[in-house]
Amino acid sequence: MYSVSPTVYSVTELNNYVKSLLDNNDNLKNVFVTGEISNFKNHYSGHMYMTIKDEGGAIKAVMFSSYASRLKFVPENGMKVIIFGSVSLYSKDGSYQLYITDMQPDGIGALNLAYEQLKEKLLKEGLFNQENKKAIPVFPQKIGVATAPDGAAVRDVFSVLKRRFPLAEIVFCPVAVQGASAAPEIANAIKLFNDKNACDVLIIGRGGGSLEDLWAFNEEILARAIFESKIPIISAVGHETDFTIADFVADLRAPTPSAAAELAVPDIIELKSDLLGLKQHLTVLIKNRINYEREYLENAEKRLSILSPVNKILNLRQELINLYEKIVNLIEIKLNDEKSKILVLSGKLNALSPLDVLSRGYSISYSNESPIKSVKDVEIGDNIKVKVTDGEIFASVTEVKGK
Repeated sequence: MYSVSPTVYSVTELNNYVKSLLDNNDNLKNVFVTGEISNFKNHYSGHMYMTIKDEGGAIKAVMFSSYASRLKFVPENGMKVIIFGSVSLYSKDGSYQLYITDMQPDGIGALNLAYEQLKEKLLKEGLFNQENKKAIPVFPQKIGVATAPDGAAVRDVFSVLKRRFPLAEIVFCPVAVQGASAAPEIANAIKLFNDKNACDVLIIGRGGGSLEDLWAFNEEILARAIFESKIPIISAVGHETDFTIADFVADLRAPTPSAAAELAVPDIIELKSDLLGLKQHLTVLIKNRINYEREYLENAEKRLSILSPVNKILNLRQELINLYEKIVNLIEIKLNDEKSKILVLSGKLNALSPLDVLSRGYSISYSNESPIKSVKDVEIGDNIKVKVTDGEIFASVTEVKGK
């Protein structure tokens, strides 16, 4: 039996009362709790629901989207974490739970964990694959640069570009390279360069710093902007030992901003030297070709001269002249031989010729153009012709006298 009339609470009133006790307890307003995540659920609203447990117990926990959006890593079941938040009661079901405002991995930094998680995710998606890399142009006409306007990196890049390849135009887009706005700004700059087709190759980066300083280049938004860029991108973040997600996605990674400028353009001094060497080599090749073609032409001219119809006619004409002269010589020789024979025969004929006899005082008589060989060949009264050495004598037979 109760000695006094008891106070009767409704369930809601009791829960609200207990909630007020928890909410007004300073020891439970800012509390650190370590444990392992289980039953993790990332709600579409952005809220994260989970259970934090250890060997001896478990407690429900919630992290609303306004706090969850600040996390650099993605919580997972089985992950051991250190939680900061407050303890309160959820009036509808009367269960108390942790309301998380911050969370860190236990044993590894949140940034390191976020880096490894994003790296593994993008690797599986193929954003680091070599076949997706675009070639850096050999002779770019326009070089884009996206970095902080007041840092040493931009001065180094400009200095190297102007020294190595002053023929190229530099298109500069100032962006933040540190802080929450840096990654979206650089991503927007990449998109702007592509939309305007403003350059042939783009350098993004900054000088060295801590992991926190370089974190903008580990953001997923920037990694995807680099991957989607049609313009080849050279990533130059920090020092030679610094590696960021942007380095893995970019078409080419440079250890420093200055090195990125050297990789982006050729050296004009080396180009001049190479051109001079090529000029000399080309001059030698041209001279050799000219000499070869001249020799070939001379040989062709000789062959053409041999095969030419004109030369063939001239050669035949010369052969004809030679044959003519030979025939003439042979005829002359033959004539001389025959003349010699005629002279010999003439001498012999002259020795036997009556005319030769006439020259010695003898004469020949003719009757009716026939030589008179006998007295019987004429009669008295016949007209006869007497041939002497210097003419003819006409006479009449007055007497015929036999031997």
